Amino acid sequence: MSATQQEIEAKFYVRDLDGIITRLHELEAHLIQRRVLETNLRFDLPDGSLRSEGRVLRLRRDTVARFTYKGPSTNERGVLSRTEIEFTVDDFEKAKEFMEALGYQKLLYYDKYRTTYELQTSEGSVHVMLDELPYGNFVEIEGKSSETIRVTADQLNLNWDTAIGTSYTALFERARKTLRFVFRDLSFENFAGMEVNASDLGVRAADV
Repeated sequence: MSATQQEIEAKFYVRDLDGIITRLHELEAHLIQRRVLETNLRFDLPDGSLRSEGRVLRLRRDTVARFTYKGPSTNERGVLSRTEIEFTVDDFEKAKEFMEALGYQKLLYYDKYRTTYELQTSEGSVHVMLDELPYGNFVEIEGKSSETIRVTADQLNLNWDTAIGTSYTALFERARKTLRFVFRDLSFENFAGMEVNASDLGVRAADV
């Protein structure tokens, strides 16, 4: 069954992910998904129209395989909001072949590790995702409103002014231009032995 909803979230670059975990435990957050490797394929049409319109079509594999569509996003004071449609599929490889048969092409492959917590706040429950990407660590906060997300960021001692108003793939493109990567995929293998700092990504650490 598919699910359509409005995704409302804020993203922060952090230097000390363990410090965030400690703070979540102090706040009695509930671990709802242990650390898991996500494999992602982002698709586009040959003319690149999805990307140019700010839309995302993604096939992801973690504990299950799922398709996700995201509409163009709006950015209101660091909070990103967009329509999201997501559903699970039985076979990751068959789903990939299905997209290619329809004429879609792989735009990007990317890896990340994700750990997910649920936290109760005075404004309602939120999900806090701890993301480890090949170029750095991040915290994503997803809730029902910008107010809920901001309350959570304050509880985690994250500097709201550093909220990132773009995607992980856009950050990768920034790093590619700055560091002149020759590879096209955002994988841990490609980044092995490489150091990438906040300035390479055009962001600031939220936990300074």
